[in-house]
Amino acid sequence: MPAIPLSYTGIAADIATRINAGEYKPGTKLPSYTKLAELYSVSFSTAARAVALLRDRGVVIGSPGRGVFVADRAERSETTRARARSFPTVR
Repeated sequence: MPAIPLSYTGIAADIATRINAGEYKPGTKLPSYTKLAELYSVSFSTAARAVALLRDRGVVIGSPGRGVFVADRAERSETTRARARSFPTVR
């Protein structure tokens, strides 16, 4: 029986793990959506959603026409801090 493909959140978590482990270093270009879809045996749109999630979290940075690159730690930290400040205070 074939393995069940990962969801887009699972793919994003796997890529983030690879980034944290140093497999993808800051500034490194990620594989294309098509290549990620092949690697994870998912559709193009699932791969694109995974990368969009990483972009929203500040882990990667998209550059139109060039690709998606791993953000350096300073950029990730600043994005995370800015996002945390934007959340409403819960009382």
